[in-house]
Amino acid sequence: MNKQQLASKIWAGANELRGKVSASNYKDYMLGLIFYKYLSEKEEKYLKEKLYFDDDDIHLLTEKDKSTVENCQKNIGYFIEYKNLFSFWKMSSAERKIVEKELRHNGIIQEDEDISFTIASVRKALSAFNVLIGENYHKVYDGIFDTLEKGLDDLGSSDANRTTAVDKLTDLIKQIPTDGSQDYDVLGFVYEFLLKNFAANAGKAGEFYTPHEASTVMSEIIAHHLKDRKEISIYDPTSGSGSLLINIGKAVSKQMNDANKVKYYAQELVENTYNLTRMNLIMRDILPDNIVARNDDTLGDDWPFFEDGDKDRRTQTYRFVRVDGCCSNPPYSQSWNTDEAASDPRFKDYGVAPKSKADYAFLLHNLYHLKPDGIMTIVLPHGVLFRGGEEGKIREKLIERNNIETIIGLPSNIFFGTGIPTIIMVLKKKRAESDILFIDASKGFIKDGNKNKLQAKDVKKIVDAVIKRNPSEKDKKYARLVTKDEIVKNECNLNIPRYVDSNDKTDLYDIYATMYGGIPNYEIDELQKYWDVLPTLRKEIFTEQKIPYSLIEHDNLKSVIDDNKDVKVYISEFKKTINKYPEFLKDELINKMDDVVIAKEEVVLAEKLRELLSGTPLVDYYDAYQVLDSYWTQIALDLEILKQEGVSAIKKVETKYVIKKNSKTKETYEAADGLIGRILSFDIIQEKYFSKDKEDLKNALDELASLEGRKVELLDSIDPNDKEQLLSDDGDIVAKKLNAEIAKIKKQLKNGSEFEEDSYETIILAINDVNEKTKKLKNVKKDLTKKLEEETKEKIESQSDEEALQNLEEKWIYPMVSRLNKLSGDVVDSLYRAIEHLKEKYEVTYEDISTNIENSKKSISEMLDSLKATDTFDDKGLKEFKKLIGGAEDEQNS
Repeated sequence: MNKQQLASKIWAGANELRGKVSASNYKDYMLGLIFYKYLSEKEEKYLKEKLYFDDDDIHLLTEKDKSTVENCQKNIGYFIEYKNLFSFWKMSSAERKIVEKELRHNGIIQEDEDISFTIASVRKALSAFNVLIGENYHKVYDGIFDTLEKGLDDLGSSDANRTTAVDKLTDLIKQIPTDGSQDYDVLGFVYEFLLKNFAANAGKAGEFYTPHEASTVMSEIIAHHLKDRKEISIYDPTSGSGSLLINIGKAVSKQMNDANKVKYYAQELVENTYNLTRMNLIMRDILPDNIVARNDDTLGDDWPFFEDGDKDRRTQTYRFVRVDGCCSNPPYSQSWNTDEAASDPRFKDYGVAPKSKADYAFLLHNLYHLKPDGIMTIVLPHGVLFRGGEEGKIREKLIERNNIETIIGLPSNIFFGTGIPTIIMVLKKKRAESDILFIDASKGFIKDGNKNKLQAKDVKKIVDAVIKRNPSEKDKKYARLVTKDEIVKNECNLNIPRYVDSNDKTDLYDIYATMYGGIPNYEIDELQKYWDVLPTLRKEIFTEQKIPYSLIEHDNLKSVIDDNKDVKVYISEFKKTINKYPEFLKDELINKMDDVVIAKEEVVLAEKLRELLSGTPLVDYYDAYQVLDSYWTQIALDLEILKQEGVSAIKKVETKYVIKKNSKTKETYEAADGLIGRILSFDIIQEKYFSKDKEDLKNALDELASLEGRKVELLDSIDPNDKEQLLSDDGDIVAKKLNAEIAKIKKQLKNGSEFEEDSYETIILAINDVNEKTKKLKNVKKDLTKKLEEETKEKIESQSDEEALQNLEEKWIYPMVSRLNKLSGDVVDSLYRAIEHLKEKYEVTYEDISTNIENSKKSISEMLDSLKATDTFDDKGLKEFKKLIGGAEDEQNS
């Protein structure tokens, strides 16, 4: 099971277990217990690797062992005695009996002391943890489990119920490995997966999480700016879950090759969320000395940096800190206290944001704490770009001082807790340039449930545009570099549509073409990028006239395009280009597998793809990048396993588990469901080596489906009253009742009875025949399935290394290259849709509509003439109707 499968499984289990507890609250309990497991296992690892403890030594470990307690407190920051370790909670009954005997023998537990796992065990452990934090680690660990402790009562109405709930939850959590390495950080992946899903299910309370795609945009922009620095500091003054900081740290450390050279400052107002920030940072193996987190009001109390308890920034404890990078996704348009803001050094040079909207207060706070060569990114609502009053004055100052570098318009509804459209603003303390880059990325997204989501290609396109900062003429509907003079002429209004017109003009109609038909040549000219590459195609599609309008006189437009010689050459040349990619992929991913740095490899593959496509017109590089990224996700998961286990992982088969539900208790449980390849799917192997057997199985399954459909048809043809006698409450045939009917009918047949073709008796016999065939076919299916599974398992396990790597190549590379090859076809299809749209747009003219209306009027009028009035009211009504439609009556009168 790879980390994606594990994360999905853990989430499904968590969602099942939480019952009526809100996602917002349940996340605190679950994530808190995951963190406790992490700390427990970190201590056990330290004791074994650094202090050379074995299991027996750890079993005897208590708070009374002062030297070990102090050593742990000094080096890892805390101490947990053996009875409170997560592993002790979750040991099997057999293990617990052995350990219990050992503990009683050594006097660690009393004869009458119960050491079974209960809710009291958790309470006791969390309470003890707070007491045993190391002297220099209080700011990192103090109160970190407060949210979990307070919420334990919500897990049930009694301690017995709570014990059952926490036992099931910890059973689920124990599956998560916490010994993450640089390339195989399963814990971090699962934790982030859970955070995202809890946020998606928490409604308004989901604001604690910044979606990964938006976070990546911000992270990559900051990381690129800081890439040459040996040490950096980053700061999030509204840190939420801490994921935004972590992503920036990851992006920066990839450039620096040393994650320990990044210092993290984080502040969060909500206590529960502040605890999430700390847990998330600690679990990424960030050194405690590199974590400086605080629970307070960022706008009310400037930070970093002054000591806790010192609210007077004029005292000696205040030490002004500037950072290399600052990022935040603050609450939008929040009210705040401005009473002392005018004299606050954060705001005095720019102005004070209005009481009802703190957006610029957050921005100015971040900017104030930037180093002169630092960079910041911040998510804000669109209103900050154009609202007047105090916000307008602050905006003028930011423009005047050249602080704003880039403004990125994002799609609406991509953040949890709100559906409003937002922007990312990139700012610097000092800039030599005065222009501002505007990017309209609002149309680049896909639907993801009830949210919108940036795709990998959208993220890549935004980041590339920000880094390159030189949009071309062809990018004018997406990005534009605007001079300060133009912005000042626009009265410092930064609304993106003023500078980037991304509106689609294809739905504007030409008046002449609407009245008389034909397609305006200037609209055909809009497709010039296609005509440049496919020069003969335009004349084959369009018949030009003496007037500047053309006609399409083909019945099968698609065939004309597909058969065009330039189109065929274009597709052929594109395939030649893409077919240079597989050798590169094989060399990078297969031949050099041991040297692959997973965190950096996608960039290498993407740049090669960009190089190959640099001379290829029409195909958008970012569409190609999206293909690469979609396959890279699985390749990266496989590479992580291969780096841990070697090529032998390709030859491994393991049990596949599925989640099932007990029909009586309604509880879910995990059940074995056949076999699965560790790396190679059974489908891949069966398609390659056992296609005949696979086809036979498919045919059997198709025939079973057909028989099932036939049975439904037969049942539906029975009289409803007779049918009801055969069915259970769930609508299934009761075998006992059916067999009784069959026996009765067969007896009648023996006695010489004959039944009509569509009679009840004939239908029952036909159903019986279907059942007999189904029974035999199920046995065939079972035998085929077993045979196919056995031979597939044997084939996977018996591969040579060379064959295994060849199969891996076919899994990773062939499908990706096949999909890339289709991009030229996608281009041709997009051209077809554009021309088809033009054709349909002007297909029906006003003249056609007028003629149809007149013909309809005439038909109705003739019909009315044939009607006879039965009284004066009918006569009057018919005359008025004729007048209304301009009928024959009016024409005769005129």
